Amino acid sequence: MKLNCIVVDDSSIQRILVTKLVDAHPNLNLVGEFSNAVETKNCLATKQVDLLFLDIEMPVINGFNLLDGLKEKPQIIFITAKAEYAVKAFDYDATDYLQKPITKERFNAAIKRAMDLYQLRRESLEEEGEHIFIKSNLKKLKIYTSKIKWIEAYGDYVKIVTEDDSHLVLSTMKSFEKDLSKDKFIRVHKSFIINIDKIEKFNSKFAEIGVTKIPLSRNKKEDLVKALES
Repeated sequence: MKLNCIVVDDSSIQRILVTKLVDAHPNLNLVGEFSNAVETKNCLATKQVDLLFLDIEMPVINGFNLLDGLKEKPQIIFITAKAEYAVKAFDYDATDYLQKPITKERFNAAIKRAMDLYQLRRESLEEEGEHIFIKSNLKKLKIYTSKIKWIEAYGDYVKIVTEDDSHLVLSTMKSFEKDLSKDKFIRVHKSFIINIDKIEKFNSKFAEIGVTKIPLSRNKKEDLVKALES
């Protein structure tokens, strides 16, 4: 397992020192090294980055300001010459805080911490199961896909019916369908997507989930049969 990482420091000498440590580590894959926040943001927007080695004192936009502008943050290992930023750094959920000059032993210890945290988060996601986030009442709500029974077109909205509740989300069926696993969900009608695991029985016209009969389009019955058999 390798973590994709980038190194950000306005000092070219420090970047060289850190990238050498990264290149020598078997669990790290360097995808970029930058001297400023703008280039870093562009990289984060286009590449999958798991770990960010980040200097704090940089001109124009410092390390903290860079993080303030990110919607999604990778793990952060701060690298700085000063100990005074340590408390603030951990307000940003830093994985570790390395003070220059960095020793190989201290660097490897930080990477072990990052690897352990990455594995822990991955195992936690696997235990939780697949999920999506929907916007409900101006808040983001986590929905476990295993609990969704069906999705129904509802004007400019889609109605998500789960084992516990139902929710209206401003979306098209086509757009919402992209977020669902093709192995578990199938579009059986222009107005319905159903969870294959929730089907109790079906015929040429309907699929039944509990007491609800979901209409089947003529050309979708064969797709449903194939999905149930696979």
